[in-house]
Formats: sequence, C-alpha cells, structure tokens
Amino acid sequence: MERVVIVDDKFCFQKETHLTVHKTSVFFPGDGFVAYDPKGELIFRFDSYYGPDSQPKDELVLMDATGNCLLTLVRKKPSLHQRWEGLLGEKMENESPIFCVRRSSIIGGSTVIVDVYGDPVEEYQIEGSFPQRCCTIYGTSSESSSKEPMAEIKRKVDPSTHVMLGKDVFLLCLRPGFDSAFAMGLVLILDQMFDDGDIDEDDGNNYAPGVEDSSS
Repeated sequence: MERVVIVDDKFCFQKETHLTVHKTSVFFPGDGFVAYDPKGELIFRFDSYYGPDSQPKDELVLMDATGNCLLTLVRKKPSLHQRWEGLLGEKMENESPIFCVRRSSIIGGSTVIVDVYGDPVEEYQIEGSFPQRCCTIYGTSSESSSKEPMAEIKRKVDPSTHVMLGKDVFLLCLRPGFDSAFAMGLVLILDQMFDDGDIDEDDGNNYAPGVEDSSS
C-alpha cells in the first residue's frame, strides 16, 4: 500500500490501525485531546489553556507523546467558510502552509474540503457528521469522480460490555499508509468547526448488540 506522508513517515502505519481518541477534561470540559495507539500507548496530544467560556481558538498545536510540536493549525480570518491552514512544526514567520481546510458551503452540514499543497495539489473530502462521531476522510482523484476512503471517525464500543461509549471517546480508523498525524490534525480542526452541542447528551452509553471492537 502506497504511503501518504504529509507530516512524518513514522506516523504512517503498515497495517490498518485504530487510534482511540479521548476529548479530555483535566481543567474544564473539552480542554484538549489525547490519542492512543492499539497498544494503549500515547501517540498524540493537544492541550488547551483557555477557559471554558473563552472565544473560539485561532491557533492549535498538535504534539507527539513527548510534547514535540508536529503541526500548528491556524484559523484564517475573516472566512465565511471557516478556513484553516496547517503548518509543519512550530509556526515561523513567513512560513507557507502545507495544507488548508475549509467548508464547501457556509450553509448547514456541508462537506469539508482539504487541499494538501504540492505538485500536484492533493484534495481530500470529509463527509458525515463529526459531532455524531460518524464521518469519513476520502482521497479524491482529479482524473475521475472516484473517492477512496482514507480514514474514518466513528463511535467506540466497549468490547466486553457492548456498550457504546460517550462522544468524548471515539475511534480514528486509518487505512494502511495514511499519515495519522495529519488525520489527527484534521480532528482538531473539525472539533473547532462543528459544535458538539448538536449531540443529545443521552446518546452515549447505548447498548450495541452484536458489535465488537478489540481496539484499545
């Protein structure tokens, strides 16, 4: 399987991989994210030091397990399409972004478009509902209308009890070779674009008969 390296080759797994993502509540609800690999080891983290009543964040930093900056994500203003840009590593003066993210429309639950700069430019589309933790990242082809699923965000089910966990714990499922750091950066942006308040708080802890999930 061809690797899709956008941040770092070491984050491209040879096999299909499911990361478990937690939206943390260390100091206040939703103050960050942590992601664990299938062995239960920390692989990514994002910490926010803004208060719960602060304005939307304009700059996000995705780090690895040791705190090294992998991506800096910057909100562009003004932008009706909620445009974000991704910079490799720490933000530097006059640094060019390696990708941009925007909503296809300012109305409703529109598709999210991701352009990865290069020669040629690669385009991805994110379809589905991030607040419901049910969406797919597709790679698109400029030569045809076909789309290839590269990663999926979905609800996590406890394998021992078959109970669907709440929205603050979910899976990031990666196709072999797809850059997991890039995918996690998209998760951080989606969290800023879409309000989790759209979810019914009672939709967690649901019994899911017949569903098995051996991921950590």
